[in-house]
Amino acid sequence: MVASEQESQAPFVTRFLGVFVYSRRALELVWTTSRGLTIALAALTLVAGVLPAVIAYIGQLIVDGVVAAMAATNPDTSHVLWLIVLEALVVIAVAASQRGLSVSQSLLRALLGQRVNVMILEKALTLQLAHFEDSEFYDKLTQARREASSRPLSLVNRTFGLVQNAISLTSYAVLLYAFSPWAVVILIGAGLPSFFAEAKFSGDAFRLFRWRSPETRMQIYLETVIAREDSVKEVKLFGLGPRLLQRYRDIFKKLFVEDRRLTLRRDGWGFVLGLLSTSAFYGAYAWIVVTTINGGITLGAMTMYLVLFRQGQSAVAASLTAISGMYEDNLYLSNLYEYLEQEVPTPGGEAKHGPEPERGLEFENVSFAYPGSAAKALTDVSFQIRPGESLALVGENGSGKTTLIKLLTRLYEPTAGNILLDGLDLRNWDVEALRQRIGVIFQDFGRYQFSVGENIGAGDVRHIGDAARWATAAETGMAAPFIEDMPEGYDTQLGRWFKGGRELSGGQWQKIALSRAFMRSDADILVLDEPTAAMDAASEAAIFDHFQSQSDTKMTILISHRFSTVRAADRIIVIHDGKILEQGNHESLLAENGQYASLFRLQAKGYQ
Repeated sequence: MVASEQESQAPFVTRFLGVFVYSRRALELVWTTSRGLTIALAALTLVAGVLPAVIAYIGQLIVDGVVAAMAATNPDTSHVLWLIVLEALVVIAVAASQRGLSVSQSLLRALLGQRVNVMILEKALTLQLAHFEDSEFYDKLTQARREASSRPLSLVNRTFGLVQNAISLTSYAVLLYAFSPWAVVILIGAGLPSFFAEAKFSGDAFRLFRWRSPETRMQIYLETVIAREDSVKEVKLFGLGPRLLQRYRDIFKKLFVEDRRLTLRRDGWGFVLGLLSTSAFYGAYAWIVVTTINGGITLGAMTMYLVLFRQGQSAVAASLTAISGMYEDNLYLSNLYEYLEQEVPTPGGEAKHGPEPERGLEFENVSFAYPGSAAKALTDVSFQIRPGESLALVGENGSGKTTLIKLLTRLYEPTAGNILLDGLDLRNWDVEALRQRIGVIFQDFGRYQFSVGENIGAGDVRHIGDAARWATAAETGMAAPFIEDMPEGYDTQLGRWFKGGRELSGGQWQKIALSRAFMRSDADILVLDEPTAAMDAASEAAIFDHFQSQSDTKMTILISHRFSTVRAADRIIVIHDGKILEQGNHESLLAENGQYASLFRLQAKGYQ
């Protein structure tokens, strides 16, 4: 907010010139996207800029030729007719160049839009989880995606348009200078007030756009909630539709008030200042006509100068509008480059193996606080799991169980303490090598609108198309029976977003996600975060019996609220407010008669 205030207080000229730093980068972006189309655009711009003045000059020759022929005793019309043919050819050349410009711009727009969107997505792949959980950064991402994909080409088109009009103006000025240097001054000067007003309002529009990004994002979210199949059930059941739609309308009304105020000011000043340009044209019109009547110039010259002045005014207006638009494009491009240049810490470490595999996984006094939060999500957490051992994490929602898994997978780094695997700090591990060691299913696992096979294969991109591995993983994850009952088997489209898609039950989706975790057959750390929450008790029991038989040599971390599931673990840790409250096996924790025993008896009572 401070930066925005400082920006608004800076002199207008300083701000106006400062944003043009992105013009060069946009031109480089377009050039590297397609050199051939960029060269064609430049060449056609040059042609389109020169030819209008040529047409005006030929028009003068035609008029003077007609006047001379009318005064002659034996008029020769062939010369005038050839001039008419020549003008027609030049007009055809102008039309061809304009058509060529349109084709080049259309092709570049498609190529450049794709490239910028890919750049945005490539950057997204390098970001950390913290970036996506930061609302201010998410606003940057939203702004970049909404506008920046179209702005580079817009900037380049306006740049070439400015060059074209500058060439035309130069040729007009050369011809007008023969009439009077003051005609050139009037031609250019009359458009400046409108230009400065337009540039100022462009800056105001951009700052308004940035200011209201959170509200725009809320509108997009409300559209999603009202119209998406994963939320429409509750929207209808709870009668939320009218309330959410009213909130959507209220946000629009708030934004529309600002849009209306800016539009009225922009167009009002544009009309008033445009009168200056109109007055200048008709003043010059009268001047040229009077000069012609007094015999200062020929009728053909008068015709040419009037055409030049009218087209020149249009070129000046177009040039100033282009500069104003370039200013606006540069402002919006700043969003794109702010996003693309977001600093992302490079994960350190290159190790792919640890020195002491027998030590397994160790947490040593690990603490963690989410960015921007003073409260710790974890405090001095310490435990160890060796190969072949299983660990269960128990605690109320928000106690820090899932946060612990995020640290293990290096989605976040600890704020204090160390996490070691095979005797080596996780910071020294190559991130990809580390994550290949881990098979994980989160409680909010992805339900991809892909085929069954791709949903399972996503667990290991190295083998995402390996049908044999899909089948093996599905067997281990207990998904094979219902997959084999589907007519198209592993090629069945899941979800309702695409034609022919099939929706699964919550328990079936969890078995798909569980199978996805087993795709990494070389993973020796298995993490299951509430993996059976949507399953019935019989399915849950079968899953864990099968799971234990498949993980004899692996390290297993299980997060669950069902004590019938966690009691079989070698060690159970009870977490409360980010701290380890108790730990031991099922029998020892019952004997302690503490928090675990109390929760176990409370849950067991519900089954009696």
